[in-house]
Amino acid sequence: MKFIFFTTALLITISSFAQTYKQPGSSEIKLKLKKLNFLGSVLYVAAHPDDENTRAIAFMANDRLAATAYLSMTRGDGGQNLIGPEIRDLLGLIRTQELLAARKIDGGQQFFTRANDFGFSKNVKETFEIWNKQEILSDVVKIIRQFQPDVILTRFPPDERAGHGHHTASAVLAQEAFDITNDANQFPDQVKEFGTWQAKGIYTNTGRWWNQTINENTPGVITMNLGSYNTLLGKSYSEMAAESRTQHKSQGFGSPGRRGEAPEYFEFVKGEKATKDLFDNVNTTWSRIKGAEKISPLVDKAIKEFKDEEPFASIPALLQIRKEIAALSNSIWRERKLEEANHLIKDCAGLYVEVLADQYWVTPGKSVMANFEIINRSAANIILKEIKSSQLSYDTATSAILKNNIPLAFKSKQILNASLNYSAPYWLQYPHSLGLFTVKDNALIGKPQNDPSVIFDFIFLIDGETISIKAPLVYKWTDPVKGELLRPFEIVPPIFINLNKPVYLFKDQQSQDVSVLIKSSTDALVGSIKLELPMGWKSIPQFISFELKKRNEELRVSFQVTPGKEEVKSSIKAVAEISGKLYKNSLQLIQYDHIPTQTLMPKAEAAAARIDLKKEGGVIGYIRGAGDDVPAGLRNMGYEVWEMKNEEITAANLKKVDAVILGVRALNTNERIRYFMPDLLQYVKEGGTMITQYNTNFDYEIDKDKFSPYSITLSRDRVTEENSEVRILKPDHPALNFPNKITPKDFEGWVQERGLYFPSAWDEKYEAILSMNDTGEPAKNGSLLIGKYGEGHYVYTGLSFFRELPEGVTGAYKLFANMVSLGKPKKIETSKLKIKAK
Repeated sequence: MKFIFFTTALLITISSFAQTYKQPGSSEIKLKLKKLNFLGSVLYVAAHPDDENTRAIAFMANDRLAATAYLSMTRGDGGQNLIGPEIRDLLGLIRTQELLAARKIDGGQQFFTRANDFGFSKNVKETFEIWNKQEILSDVVKIIRQFQPDVILTRFPPDERAGHGHHTASAVLAQEAFDITNDANQFPDQVKEFGTWQAKGIYTNTGRWWNQTINENTPGVITMNLGSYNTLLGKSYSEMAAESRTQHKSQGFGSPGRRGEAPEYFEFVKGEKATKDLFDNVNTTWSRIKGAEKISPLVDKAIKEFKDEEPFASIPALLQIRKEIAALSNSIWRERKLEEANHLIKDCAGLYVEVLADQYWVTPGKSVMANFEIINRSAANIILKEIKSSQLSYDTATSAILKNNIPLAFKSKQILNASLNYSAPYWLQYPHSLGLFTVKDNALIGKPQNDPSVIFDFIFLIDGETISIKAPLVYKWTDPVKGELLRPFEIVPPIFINLNKPVYLFKDQQSQDVSVLIKSSTDALVGSIKLELPMGWKSIPQFISFELKKRNEELRVSFQVTPGKEEVKSSIKAVAEISGKLYKNSLQLIQYDHIPTQTLMPKAEAAAARIDLKKEGGVIGYIRGAGDDVPAGLRNMGYEVWEMKNEEITAANLKKVDAVILGVRALNTNERIRYFMPDLLQYVKEGGTMITQYNTNFDYEIDKDKFSPYSITLSRDRVTEENSEVRILKPDHPALNFPNKITPKDFEGWVQERGLYFPSAWDEKYEAILSMNDTGEPAKNGSLLIGKYGEGHYVYTGLSFFRELPEGVTGAYKLFANMVSLGKPKKIETSKLKIKAK
């Protein structure tokens, strides 16, 4: 087996990033000491964020003390979002951070491939065609060669029992990679950097949901109790796993802590078969490394002599251990254990290093004030020798003695290098295909996120030995309610330009106001802004000059845009010019309490469509469910949208709206709906139109719980092929003819899917309007059900309008307008309504 390492310099550096690093207490330090004597590693492999078995990861990392990592094929971009409107790439960014938050709790590392979660896939063949199997296989092989796991665990079996094409693909790829990672002819460019590797064995962590009969007596199964209690951490691994899994908040995976035995089953797949323990065939001691004979006794002695109230007393022993590790030949274990030893030395000293910026973003070539705080909270002999940062061309020597608990604090104003790139998630820097992110720097493949934009290296002498600690530049402030908060420091363009809508609909040739918000990230900006329009469209004026004097100053400007005569789907782009240079970046922030602030700078571009769209009615009542942007789409059509709070859903208020719409998964997420559903159904009976968008069948039975006037049985049926044929079952139905004529052409250009969680059975009083299916499957007719109830109409639809409207899919707009327009429109004096549109 071949090992190659060219990163020796990193082995004496501690990457102690301030926004993620938590100073451990003595019990945690003792656990880390024990970890020094365990040389075993495990890689857990699955398809999405939240697929991982957090209990298995917590147990392996904190009980077995193995180097443990989770490889997720995707970032979860194709799922739904229960906490906000972000979907697709933006949801993937949220779920990436949720995984990192989970790993902080359970102790694992995190890896990804370049695979894009394009939505539910019914079979592995489709998944591999869309992902480009060979590209993703190369990523899996690279990560295995880089991490060098002794044992590989997969969450899913490599067949249809996995229940999702992505799930199946993750297991297939793990098994195929297991067979070729030791072959230097496979992906030879990787071998030059990482060498080859062969894991001892690969196992499936079989779940009860696809194998109800598995137990400790099943042939080929290793059973391990992962529910034990860790006295040093004060919690069981099941409790730790619940905390970790609860970080997947966008998916609604809040989990209760459990105590007691928790058997998990690992089915042998290939390699060297273990019998009682996954590490049966793995030498997990220092004897696996030539020349490491002295290290284990030194670690045992350090553990025995560790003093809970004086952890710094272990520093001399740790420096000796570190010296012995550093003398070894290059290998993954030399790298890992040097990193662990360095962290332990820092932890035992209570050494705190932080650099705060005076602002959270700066443009290249501009200055930033850095505020340094360094403090030695122990009796250890520590001297600060040097601080440097390549991003700031900062390098200063010193000989500052760090006395016990006496802070060293100072400020330094520095200039960001003008050549630095803007901060942005590396996998979103370039346009990507449906199944594969574009990553031009191969060194980034596998990384969960970018390195911090600005990093400082601090060189210390600790008892005469040199140790380097890395710390990022971050921004900190104090919220009066939440307390001290951090966000990453980022490098940004001098100006952001945001169009005020994601989609512009032109229903005729009338001009529309297109508003652009200009925001500066630096002082003294003078320039102009213009719009790039589809051919034949015009804007007045053609450009607008602006001046922004202060950083973070904003200015809103407006253009009157007149579309052409022909129907077309295109885009509107905004471009700013400053001193002869063009800027095209918008600003998009994702801010939730459980993850760091995420800053995106996509192109300032919005979908634009010229369509002959007609509608009836004026005011829509919208009852939100999970996050979606359907209300924005309704406003785009020209409706006034009343996003009704629970207390506003009354019989009297319902008389003021032309239709009422339930947001996606509203029945799953709003337990109060059952209490005002009688008023909603009475509203329909008296002539109203009610549209219920898709819900899952996990939480209730729609008929039993009386959420519809007639029985509907929900299923998990879906049509995932967005270009699948749509057959019209009721060509004369008003929903397909008034006020817009709907034809099969209106189902062209849909994204990700047709729809999901279609009803599988329904009362004969409903009319099924459309039929569709994925290749090789029977027809599914439940995507759009419409029933007359009294004088009104009840609509249930699993069509994915929540995806199509934000993408500007014109046929989806026409069909939704028809659904809202069902029945005779009401004449309402909307001027008397006091509705505050959000």
